[in-house]
Amino acid sequence: MNRLTLSQRLSLVFCALLLVCCGALAWIQMRSTRMHEQETVQRLSRGLAEHIARSGELMDARGLRDGEVRALFGKLMAVNPSVEVYLLDEQGRILGHDAPDGHLRRDRVDLAPVRALLAGAPLPILGDDPRSSNGRKVFNAAPLRVQDQQVGYIYVVLAGEQREALAADIAASASLRTTLWSLAIVAAVGLLAGVVAFRWITRPLRRLTRDIQAFDVEAGVPALPAPSAPPRPGERDELVVLQHSFAHMAQRIAEQWRQLREQDQQRRELVANISHDLRTPLSSLHGYLETLALKDATLGADERRRYLSIALAQSDKVGHLAQALFELARLEHGGVVLEPQAFSLPDLVQDVFQKFELAAGARRQSLAADIPAGLPAVQADLGLVERVLTNLLDNAIRHTPEGGHITVALRAAGDEVEVRIADTGPGIAPERRAQLFSAPSALDSRRPDSGGLGLLIVHRILQLHQRRIELAASDAGAVFVFSLAAAGRRPAPPQ
Repeated sequence: MNRLTLSQRLSLVFCALLLVCCGALAWIQMRSTRMHEQETVQRLSRGLAEHIARSGELMDARGLRDGEVRALFGKLMAVNPSVEVYLLDEQGRILGHDAPDGHLRRDRVDLAPVRALLAGAPLPILGDDPRSSNGRKVFNAAPLRVQDQQVGYIYVVLAGEQREALAADIAASASLRTTLWSLAIVAAVGLLAGVVAFRWITRPLRRLTRDIQAFDVEAGVPALPAPSAPPRPGERDELVVLQHSFAHMAQRIAEQWRQLREQDQQRRELVANISHDLRTPLSSLHGYLETLALKDATLGADERRRYLSIALAQSDKVGHLAQALFELARLEHGGVVLEPQAFSLPDLVQDVFQKFELAAGARRQSLAADIPAGLPAVQADLGLVERVLTNLLDNAIRHTPEGGHITVALRAAGDEVEVRIADTGPGIAPERRAQLFSAPSALDSRRPDSGGLGLLIVHRILQLHQRRIELAASDAGAVFVFSLAAAGRRPAPPQ
């Protein structure tokens, strides 16, 4: 059974049910026809027994007149071979009959059906067949009176042995063949219609099965196209809804699989870049520490301090890189929870400027803030926004040549406050802009020891705020732009 298709199994079940229904219908039809015939015969012969009871003296005061009974019953059965006539006493015992020797199987007839017939009960009514040990047939009955006293009953079986034998022979030769042919035709037509209907009904299911079997994201199969039109509201065809849902799910899975592969590739690049970035300071740190250990007795105080200073600087690079990795991991895996509050963005910009005054002054760079009056407060996580500004200014200072300029401009734009950080450095090559905030290798040429983690952290922080950062077009240098929601305003939708 498991080797059959769904349509084949449905066809087999339908065929079995059809045969059962045809058999039940044939049985009901034959039983209904038989009951109709019995009722017709019984109604037509309603007065037969009473006529027999009045037609002759079958009993007198001395008892049964056996000769007259047999003579009368023989004439009646000769005229109408389909009937059998019996004379019963008041207890139902058979007193007289004209049955051949050995044909009588009972000596008593149940009088309950007789009384029901005489009382006018609905027809047909079946009574005992004296020529059968347990058979029942339609009959007619009437009370037999002698000198105005009831002494028994005339009991007439309306479907005698001869009639039953003839009816069976005719049925075997014609009716049975007709019934069987009718059942065969009905079953064949019904089966053909059922198979065609099941094939038509299961066609969308077979198409969906082929689509499911063909869908393989690992093999690079593109997402299946959606149906030509989505299901109408209130659509009741489950297969249509299922097919549309699968197509939508397949597109989602294919898109998510593509994103997973991109993320996996980015992680591989990140590991490779971090490994490269860690190798240089660790090798330098190890080399200077090894030199101090081997030449401790011969090194002077100035050389020892220089070696230690270099080792500490390399250790600081490793520490900063490890901290950036840890922070990026927390941002990507939900380890950071926003704590939004209203604060003044111009005050935060001035605080961050103070961190970089010495570094900018050492490179003879100028830091400028373009902040208009009346700027509204913003609603965001103060610590994380400070981290964003710190990373962007740190990148700008390191990649801007000596004597360059770095500007932070704030502008109110509707329900938001726009932040624009521009520098006069060499800018970013066009081929690296597409993955600037997703691939850590994008800034390798600008900062070999960074791995691009600073911009990745900025991107993840702004994503938590349902914001995005962009690299704006500029004639010289790099210009980064992002916005924050103004305090008291509804947050912007996810970007």
